[in-house]
Amino acid sequence: MLVRKNITLKGIFEFAGHHIWWLSTYMLIVSVLYKVAGWHWISIPWLPVSLIGTAVAFYVGFKNNQSYDRIWEARKIWGAIVNSSRSWGAMVDAFIKNKELPDEEIRQIKTKLIYRHIAWLYILREQLLVPAPWEHINLNHLFRKIAVRRREQGGLGLFKDYLTEKQKGKYFADAGQWESATNKATQIIRLQSHLLADLEEKECLHMRKQLDMQKILGDFYDHQGRAERIKRFPLPRQYANLSFIFNCIFIFLLPLGTVAEFAKHGEVGVWLMIPFGTLVGWIYVVMELIGDYSENPFEGFGTDVPMLSICRTIEIDLLQMLEETDLPKPIQAINDVLM
Repeated sequence: MLVRKNITLKGIFEFAGHHIWWLSTYMLIVSVLYKVAGWHWISIPWLPVSLIGTAVAFYVGFKNNQSYDRIWEARKIWGAIVNSSRSWGAMVDAFIKNKELPDEEIRQIKTKLIYRHIAWLYILREQLLVPAPWEHINLNHLFRKIAVRRREQGGLGLFKDYLTEKQKGKYFADAGQWESATNKATQIIRLQSHLLADLEEKECLHMRKQLDMQKILGDFYDHQGRAERIKRFPLPRQYANLSFIFNCIFIFLLPLGTVAEFAKHGEVGVWLMIPFGTLVGWIYVVMELIGDYSENPFEGFGTDVPMLSICRTIEIDLLQMLEETDLPKPIQAINDVLM
């Protein structure tokens, strides 16, 4: 997530500036062919080109609206995870009680429930970051350095501190069953549900309160399922791909439709087409890129939902509910990007 109020010119050119070079080169070629080589036949009427441009603008606008809806829904899902996690922590702290058991044992039970939930957060995040075939498999040059620095800070795989091999083995015959689980986040909630049932049998948790906590676990399944729906179902390819094709057609026709119009403005008119045509084409390219990078909010790019920061925020809140003092630091933005 970009956290700077205004995107700098440097940031804009790092994101899409490299497209200016091939656009200006194409505009230059058309201008030279028209003016120097005398190929006036390459020009076409401007009216049909302008109609195509208008249609493409509407189509790209529709795609960008759908892309924004996907990324905003993803952020709402993680906002709901924050709220449900805090409710879970408050219930664990208030509901787990038994006067016959020592305080230390009760604290261990609470710690296990909280730690497992923190593990669920980070495992869910890592599952959502697994590349899908329709996503940008390789991080682009703008975010690659950020991703490398994040790994150096230990920002990935933090759940390993919260889910021990002993905890896994309690409900799995061996570690191999855990490693082969296709959806580890789902299995963690299952372990939580088993533990709540055990606590109710040991009279550490009232039945009604257990049902309330089981409902929270159901909410976590719901949040996870909605996030997986966005991850596993792309923006329909007929919309995403045709938008790119329509943009290419318009940019190809753009200088052919404008070169004759600029030629009407004197000897230098044709050469003025180069900067103005480049600018118009670049704007359409940027609109396409914005929608393209926004349609998949769980890729790990700087334009995505800052899942790592949200996980860390929840982690700190829950550890404070356990009255722990050795707390991790909040995730900080790097180069105005919060991951």
